Amino acid sequence: MTDNLRPLSMTLVAETKRVNRFSETQWRIDDLTLGEQGPHVLFLQLYMTERAAYRFNLTSSTPRLFVRAGFTGQAPEPAAITASQDVAAGWMDGEQQVLEVAMPMAIQIWIESYLARHGEAPMEIRKKKNKGAGRAKETPTQEKPQ
Repeated sequence: MTDNLRPLSMTLVAETKRVNRFSETQWRIDDLTLGEQGPHVLFLQLYMTERAAYRFNLTSSTPRLFVRAGFTGQAPEPAAITASQDVAAGWMDGEQQVLEVAMPMAIQIWIESYLARHGEAPMEIRKKKNKGAGRAKETPTQEKPQ
């Protein structure tokens, strides 16, 4: 097995939420385990380009994993898993249903090890915008004598 790929198994459970007279079914990940023994098996793959997002997730109070589970409003069908909030946000922008679950300690340690082997992502340094940069400038026009 490569150093950037781990199989994870999960089970999903539906919960009915009631708000006033309306009820809605919400899905959540009930169980997440390492290995390929559950009803839904996905492979968590780490990418060099996502190292900053992994570090951000690991330093949060509760590191999470995110599962893309089909389109919003449909029964969930787990298709991909990530440890990057940036990737998960992109999925949600595409109308995808994203389930999240606490990251197991074994996965946190594995990601820490990955970051130690491959280095932390370089800090992004953003250039300050010059005042008025990117805007059309008005140039004074000379009036022609008549």
